[in-house]
Amino acid sequence: MAIPVNEFGTVTESKIEADARAITRDGARATVIDWRKRMSDTIAYALLVYTALQIFVTMNALKSEGGSLLPYLALIILVAAIIPSCRRFERRWNRLTDAQAADPALAPWFRRDRLVVWALAIGLPFAITAAFRLLGAIFPEIAH
Repeated sequence: MAIPVNEFGTVTESKIEADARAITRDGARATVIDWRKRMSDTIAYALLVYTALQIFVTMNALKSEGGSLLPYLALIILVAAIIPSCRRFERRWNRLTDAQAADPALAPWFRRDRLVVWALAIGLPFAITAAFRLLGAIFPEIAH
């Protein structure tokens, strides 16, 4: 990493470094935003919640469906659906440069993506399990 210098040869600091050294009114250090890390953390927590919901919802479906293969198919679909979706969000945010990753103007897009990640993590296990239960009710010969 090159050390920035001005026309007089004096070492200068980048805006990110200056922000990192900034002091807030209460004397605490200001927190530098890194949207890449925040999205990565969001995805990690969402996957934990998603996994817990998937196990809970699918296990209830396994108990109620008897010997059906539908809950197992639901598990496969759930895993196949969430991993590429999370990877897509993470890849989008990891493309940011250091300066972009600290830009507060990206907050609305981060909130939107965070909302979508959490909606998928919470909604997908219920939606897929409900769809398979509906299919099992419509076509009982498949469910048993």
